[in-house]
Amino acid sequence: MPRLTSDFWVSAYLRQAAFDGLVAVLRRRGAREAGAIFVKLDRLDGTAALYGPAPQALADEAGERRFQLVLDADPLAIEDRVAREMRFDSDLWLVEIENRAGDARLDVVES
Repeated sequence: MPRLTSDFWVSAYLRQAAFDGLVAVLRRRGAREAGAIFVKLDRLDGTAALYGPAPQALADEAGERRFQLVLDADPLAIEDRVAREMRFDSDLWLVEIENRAGDARLDVVES
């Protein structure tokens, strides 16, 4: 089954977060069709997490996007990591979501 384009997936993710009463914003627009999507989770307690695309070996047969935890640290460390990722991949998407419960609302795999 074909995977949703990055722009469509991000749009749906942002709408679902808003529907759930969460604050989520698009911080960086990437390549429309297949840009890698990163999600920064701010727990609003001085901690944050960064999620990135899961390796292809852990892909879902149905074509659903899966994510893995890249870094769990303070927000400044997350921003440093995001800056490095953007230097490596200028086509990436960055979404930031705030959730005190610590749930990024993603399909996360164990790495």
